[in-house]
Amino acid sequence: MTDANAVGGTPAPDHAQDYDMVVLGGGSGGYAAALRGAQLGLSVALIEADKVGGTCLHRGCVPTKAILHSAETADTIREAAAVGVRAAFDGIDMPAVQEYKNGIVTRMYKGLQGLVSARGIDLVTGWGTLVAADTIEVAGRHYRGRNVVLASGSHPKTIGQEISGPVMTSDQALELDHVPASAVILGGGVIGVEFASAWASMGARVTIIEALPHLVPNEDEAISKQLERAFRKRRIDFRIGTRFESVDRTDSGVRVHTADGAAVEAELLLIAVGRGPTTANLGYEEVGVAMDRGFVLTDAYGRTNVPGVWAVGDIVPGVQLAHRGFAQGIAVAERIAGLSPDPVDDVKVPKVTFCEPEIASVGLSEARAVELHGAENIVTSQFNVAGNAKSQILGTQGFVKLVSLKDGPILGFHAIGTRMGEQIGEGQLIVSWEADADDVAALVHAHPTQNETIGEAAMALAGKPLHNHA
Repeated sequence: MTDANAVGGTPAPDHAQDYDMVVLGGGSGGYAAALRGAQLGLSVALIEADKVGGTCLHRGCVPTKAILHSAETADTIREAAAVGVRAAFDGIDMPAVQEYKNGIVTRMYKGLQGLVSARGIDLVTGWGTLVAADTIEVAGRHYRGRNVVLASGSHPKTIGQEISGPVMTSDQALELDHVPASAVILGGGVIGVEFASAWASMGARVTIIEALPHLVPNEDEAISKQLERAFRKRRIDFRIGTRFESVDRTDSGVRVHTADGAAVEAELLLIAVGRGPTTANLGYEEVGVAMDRGFVLTDAYGRTNVPGVWAVGDIVPGVQLAHRGFAQGIAVAERIAGLSPDPVDDVKVPKVTFCEPEIASVGLSEARAVELHGAENIVTSQFNVAGNAKSQILGTQGFVKLVSLKDGPILGFHAIGTRMGEQIGEGQLIVSWEADADDVAALVHAHPTQNETIGEAAMALAGKPLHNHA
């Protein structure tokens, strides 16, 4: 029985509040589990040391996209004359950008707080530790759950560097009160290329250092090469196949040394080499939860090796995306409530990188499809957005690429171009519902929209291209 009145009070030391579900971590995965569990009639406690919404809302997805929108607006003003609009770009007011960004975060945060309260969830603010398979301790108080959901999220990797002054992670970069004159970004993945895109649009001189052979190395290689062409055109410098060696702090900022003996000087160094699971000192291993390099190991349904203990989000090996954690949280809550949801399949989790040009993908890359099924069984098609009227209006370059089994379903959707992230919905449906080329080619795509590019790529895959020259 939930003792709601005890929350915030001082019960006897041996007193523990009982719930159907106790969730440790109020980020995307944790709060989704809590909301869905409460919706299904479970008694729920949600424990969060900081703010509900986690990294995504406060230090990740939402604030970065707000800054990227400001950057996009700057580019639009610069290019206004090309579409017959008289306008003059007069610079970036970064404190005003921060006010805009923070206003969005605050409104979203208040809305989320209202949802948690309206669902009757006991929100406990404090650092929680797993002290038993069914118990989370917060400041000496115990919250016991028939089920415990671990959702403690992730943090920026620092590769052993001191984070201070001109050496920073995305956490500090999001709070800058000015546009840096120059920046070195260590890492050409999602975080790195998004900050590079935003800062370049705002007037910074940017250099990306990436150890792997391509930018956004987890994307289909054709996407990576197209992004590299676009970044060259935008005068964003990048050095691929180049390993970081060290960084010196200088009077003017930093000097970054690479393994090939080169050095780059800039105002700051952004370390954007990914995120690590936040699981240290939370009691997971002490209770017997199976771990690997800090990640919590689960089965496809989010169950750990300890009965009654589940895990979701960035602490579970796989793609670290807020919407993946959100979906996992919902699925775990439904399974706890006695339903039978399908497990979340990482391959079918859509991905969008909000640089300019935007990248959208879901399913298998061509290389992965060939690896799994053999080159003789894989076919692809590609439609260049240059043949699309709306893309011409937007002045973008890019393409849609479909990867398919020969005479079988489409296994992968890959797109790049201005605003192409908005097409990921249909891409996900195509891959998740195992549509084939004829299925998609038969659909009517509205004109003039960028959505037509998907139909054109499908028509080409079905052997009846209309606007392709190939």
